[in-house]
Amino acid sequence: MKIIKYTCNLLIALLVMSCTNDDLTDLSNISGPTNISVNYIITQDNTGLVTITPSADSATLFEIYFADGTDEYVALNVGESVDRIYAEGTYQVRIVAKNLNGKTAEVIQPLIVSFRPPENLVITIENDPENNFQINVSANADYATMFEVYFGDAVDEEPTPLMVDETISHIYSEVGEYEVRVVAISGIEGTLEVTQLVTISNPLLLPIDFEDSTLDYAFVDFGNVTSSVIDNPDVSGNNLSIKVGQLVKPVGAEVWGGTFLQLDEPIDFTSLVNLSVNVWSPVSGIIVKLKIENATNPDIFYEVDVVNNTANSWETLTFDFSNADLSQEYHKVVLFFDFGNEGNDSSYYFDDIILSQSNSEVFELFQDFEGTPPIFTDFGNIGATQVVSNPDLGGINNTNNAAQFDNAVGSEVWGGTFFELTNQVIDFAGVKKMRLKTYSPFAGKVVKLKLENADATITHEVDMTTTTVNSWEELTFDFIDAPEAQYNRVVIFFDFGNVGDGSLYYFDEIEVGEGGLISTSPPLIIEDFEGTLPIFIEFGNIEAPQIVSNPDTSGLNPTATSVSQLKTVGSETWAGSFFEVASPLDLNNYNNISVMINAPIVGATIKLKLENVDASIVHEVDLQSTVSNEWEELVYDFSGAPFADYTRIVIFFDFGNPGDDSTYYYDEFQLTN
Repeated sequence: MKIIKYTCNLLIALLVMSCTNDDLTDLSNISGPTNISVNYIITQDNTGLVTITPSADSATLFEIYFADGTDEYVALNVGESVDRIYAEGTYQVRIVAKNLNGKTAEVIQPLIVSFRPPENLVITIENDPENNFQINVSANADYATMFEVYFGDAVDEEPTPLMVDETISHIYSEVGEYEVRVVAISGIEGTLEVTQLVTISNPLLLPIDFEDSTLDYAFVDFGNVTSSVIDNPDVSGNNLSIKVGQLVKPVGAEVWGGTFLQLDEPIDFTSLVNLSVNVWSPVSGIIVKLKIENATNPDIFYEVDVVNNTANSWETLTFDFSNADLSQEYHKVVLFFDFGNEGNDSSYYFDDIILSQSNSEVFELFQDFEGTPPIFTDFGNIGATQVVSNPDLGGINNTNNAAQFDNAVGSEVWGGTFFELTNQVIDFAGVKKMRLKTYSPFAGKVVKLKLENADATITHEVDMTTTTVNSWEELTFDFIDAPEAQYNRVVIFFDFGNVGDGSLYYFDEIEVGEGGLISTSPPLIIEDFEGTLPIFIEFGNIEAPQIVSNPDTSGLNPTATSVSQLKTVGSETWAGSFFEVASPLDLNNYNNISVMINAPIVGATIKLKLENVDASIVHEVDLQSTVSNEWEELVYDFSGAPFADYTRIVIFFDFGNPGDDSTYYYDEFQLTN
């Protein structure tokens, strides 16, 4: 038995003498020892021989006080052990840890020495609440001096010692079932052991970011779509993650084709009632539907539609579930892309499905009475509704004009006016609200806003009350409960419920929640190069465009003629050409411009640019060719273009690369939605 009885003063003195002043300064910054622990190993031969091994962070020396009725102690260096013979009993062994600057810390670790075999072994194994792969193990047994734990995830595993009243942790590298074995040891031959099966799982919960390789993202597809986890195809913008979900909607996929993931626990809507999803779509203006559903009862569900605004880039869409029955449990998260349309071989990507704060409410203006006024239809004997000068220019309303509502004396309590949308309908999507500015001579008057579909078989109305007198205020009408429909008639009533008293009211700047305004305008030809031809202007050392016979009338484009553009060797990377149209492009009723393209290669960047008359306002969109030597239709999204009268259309082929004598063809410019 090794008994060490010396103090460490001499050793510390020698260490200090060998240090420079700079070293002493460094030593003073060393923190005291932490995480002190001790392992006991007792021989099972009735001798009471115990091996004591201390450890700690930032310690260089240990003092072990045996607490066996003597004052003896030993000093040990890091990694050393000491043997001591104990009689049967319980001892409060004290361990003092020291470091080079003399700072100390200590713990008391009970030691039980028993010459009876262990009895009544009870083990406690808990999954760690912060780490799905970690378990925490403790044990208790009569007459046990210590325990050995086998975690069951290694071949020829060496046991991990577990002291009495101690808890140890273990982290598994992967999910699965493991048999944990705990052996109780005392000072006599003979042990007692218990095994317990532990399941390590990594439950699928929100948020979902597809980055955890241990999770089973088990998509359930329906309607002939296919979903999987893939590498992020566009690491840019607001999505720099490595992995994303992909949904492929092939030709023939159902209009309702989609996919879902089933969570291991229901969505917790306690504090947040919105779900946001990062999406990537090859086109804008499609319906992205998000549905939540009960695990066992498909009749318990709620779904929200949002229309995306960008193409070929990541965009975060927020879905408001505040009106779902949140007393129910929802385990399934169901996604649909381009809902309502059959598959066309498009691939969509999604990521970062999370509970989120309410999105900022974005509205689309559809009537401000500054252009051609709508046709008002009055009813209930009110005076004629007409567009007049703004009665109070300034504050929250700086427009020149507003609509005047004449609540004529004797008009009916239900008297009002309506107008109909032209080439547009209201079909609520993301933000199911409307708002408008009102000007009233009284506070406390009911303003009713009503929507009707084309034949007035579906209607919904919402009341608000004025709060200010003789000044503009903005009223927001919540249409969350409105039936699904395409509304094209807007009806407004002032001082609803009271007979007319001759008061004049004003309203202006009518808006609908983001994604709720849909254009119904049919495609409008801009230029098909079949009649009087435009004048082309080329630049960047490229040859002038030529009108030629259609090189392929068998495909998507059967027209007789098209435009040929030779990108000459030596032409600039930015070389292109433009032509002008007689009237400004109607980007109020149309969001997109489609062009027929025939390119010799796949992957060529084809840039389309719009300019106003003096090129002071421009907007450009890039797309890439996806087929070679045949016609394809490229649709350019100009919904983000600044407001302007665009009259110049500029086109660039293989933008970014110098000319190589390749010939490109284009045809059929159209305004579309």
